[in-house]
Amino acid sequence: MDVAEVLSFAASNHRAVLQTYRADGTAQLSPITVGVDVDGDALAVSSRETAFKVKNLRRDPRASVCLLNDGFFGAWAYAEGSVEIVSLPEAMDGLVEYYRRISGEHPDWDDYRAAMVRDQRVLIRLRPSRVGPTQHG
Repeated sequence: MDVAEVLSFAASNHRAVLQTYRADGTAQLSPITVGVDVDGDALAVSSRETAFKVKNLRRDPRASVCLLNDGFFGAWAYAEGSVEIVSLPEAMDGLVEYYRRISGEHPDWDDYRAAMVRDQRVLIRLRPSRVGPTQHG
């Protein structure tokens, strides 16, 4: 599997587990909803500014993601790389596009934007540098 195949998989499979690193070096895992960034070269995740995963990523911008299909068993993908965290107000357009790519049009975009501000949302972009699976056992 190459980067393009992982991004293609993420475009239609939005369930994943994100791994970040705590200050002591141990893994911290979070279930997430993942999509593909508007530029098409990165995985996109919405989170809260106050979430542990964001705090971990601000300290150590490395992350891994295991992407799962809706049925859990069967096709899956893996990506790891460095992340960029975009905070509001710069993140707003990316958060809107993130929602559109995963859920389609929102019934009230003004309400959605207000919720992003109220929830202190950030957009996490992971640019894959290593992907898989590259072989099957």
